[in-house]
Amino acid sequence: MNDRLNDGLNGSPREPAPSNPYPHPVPDESAKREKSIPKNAVAKAAGAAAEQYLREQREAVADPSAAPAAKKRGGKDPLAGELRKQLLPLLVLHFARDEPTYGNQLIDRITTLTGGVLTVNPNTMYPLLRDFEARGLIEGQWEHPERRSRRFYTLTKAGEDELARLLPGAREALSTLTTTLADIKAELDA
Repeated sequence: MNDRLNDGLNGSPREPAPSNPYPHPVPDESAKREKSIPKNAVAKAAGAAAEQYLREQREAVADPSAAPAAKKRGGKDPLAGELRKQLLPLLVLHFARDEPTYGNQLIDRITTLTGGVLTVNPNTMYPLLRDFEARGLIEGQWEHPERRSRRFYTLTKAGEDELARLLPGAREALSTLTTTLADIKAELDA
């Protein structure tokens, strides 16, 4: 049985379990700087996504036989996809500021707030929460420390500073998006 272990079931061997199957390294200072989002990045991303979306819609109208560009890319909506990258961190920090909150609650609140336009799954939310905690933007506490249960997150001073830094760009992006959607609606209503 050399380097294999006997699991005790019919004498069948199994591989030894890794010592830490879910490592969560703490990023160094340079990684923190690389992950910071420029103030106007949200506005630029929203504008670029809106322009791309409109261009694709015009192409679809010009050639109805062509498959929509969104389907060619695997069904991802560029408008929601780009905004998700910018708005998700902002919304997580915003909700953690108001009261202690946990991952599934954040997922539900974001889905409800956006009417389902911005949906988040646990495979996106929990790595983001771990990253924010490692960067010191949020602080997590287990509901029942003696066993694994829900982990509640609250905003730290560093998280408040990051939220304040992100808000102006997000407001600008949302204003751009609101104007773009109003223009589309007006065009369709004409």
